[in-house]
Amino acid sequence: MKRNVLLVGAGGVAHVAAHKLAQNNDLFGNIYIASRSLDACSDILDSIERKNNYKDPANKIAAKRIDALNVHETIKLIKDLGISIVINLASAFCNMSILEACIETGAAYIDTAIHEDPDKVCENPPWYENYEWKRKDRCKEKSVTAILGAGFDPGVVNAYVAYAKKHFFDTIDTIDIMDVNAGSHGKYFATNFDPEINFREFKKVWTWIDRQWVEKAVHAEKQVYDFPVVGKQPVYLTGHDELHSLSKNIDANSIRFWMGFGDHYINVFNVLKNIGLLSEKPVKTSEGLEVIPLKVLKACLPDPKTLAPNYTGNTCIGDLIVGTKDGRKKELFIYNVCDHKSCYEEVESQAISYTAGVPAVAAAILVARGDWDTKTMVNVEELDPDPFIDLLNNIGLPTETIKKSYSKKRAPRTKNK
Repeated sequence: MKRNVLLVGAGGVAHVAAHKLAQNNDLFGNIYIASRSLDACSDILDSIERKNNYKDPANKIAAKRIDALNVHETIKLIKDLGISIVINLASAFCNMSILEACIETGAAYIDTAIHEDPDKVCENPPWYENYEWKRKDRCKEKSVTAILGAGFDPGVVNAYVAYAKKHFFDTIDTIDIMDVNAGSHGKYFATNFDPEINFREFKKVWTWIDRQWVEKAVHAEKQVYDFPVVGKQPVYLTGHDELHSLSKNIDANSIRFWMGFGDHYINVFNVLKNIGLLSEKPVKTSEGLEVIPLKVLKACLPDPKTLAPNYTGNTCIGDLIVGTKDGRKKELFIYNVCDHKSCYEEVESQAISYTAGVPAVAAAILVARGDWDTKTMVNVEELDPDPFIDLLNNIGLPTETIKKSYSKKRAPRTKNK
């Protein structure tokens, strides 16, 4: 069944998603890219044209202007365009307003991150309980499909857990989600997605250990892991969106998130933090101008979209899962490796944006096909992972696995008396 799609946002992830929607537009009706900046939307359409990524030229792909924080404006656009699926790739500050518009119109809703309140950073877990989950009953009452966190992490890594639980484990002890970017963009310092959202993550670490929430200091725990393709990389214990739903939906003793950072990144980060440039609180200049340091820093750093042309190397993101099967200890690393250069050649993007944008479109395809048209609100791990992973294998994000089994321990022998 073809459905008109509204893609909200025009950043790096939306750029990728627009390309992937165009590559699969025979499955949909009309596709619209909406943002506060029509120029940014038009740049994406120009990129799709350059790469000749329209599968069916007869179907419309057009740009629209929208203030995604304005619920009434979003409702009107959804109704005027006959939208059935909304993919929210705008700032996480917009989640609640876009979700509200979908609930009111009946359009399916897909996002890739937890909602953020500009005045609250690293909220107490489970974070989803403060925002999205409060609308769960209304989605069910109105038969509105709402799929939360359908990027890579959160998103694909959640599906990896569900896949492992379905096919490989009877019980799960630990889940270690690991995200490393072993690529190089050639800049002195940059973030791979919105710097404001990026740095707000690193105020504190909430992690799930021994079935309870534990608060840790940022970048306080480090390990070196030998990843496929990219080799040994340092990763740091970090809080992240997916822990807030996995801790509720998956029966596991510990669920942790580890992100890769090089020494240079850590050094620059510490300087920025220590002089106050990572603060979301306003300050006044000597001229009496009120500014927010983090927003000033964002304006000074490279736009993540500009990193793509010269990016080299690979990302590796996956789940290291330890549990049991048939009474034996089992270990599984389920992962994806993504090449920056290949992403640029295909959609003029870097791999970080690619890994977040492609799954959101895969989710939209599954909603349009009916596989994931849930008529209620869910996180990705609550859905059947098989069609999602199969689809990702075919549209740019293949899944690999490394399995390790341990011999079943024998009971100690007893001497005959």
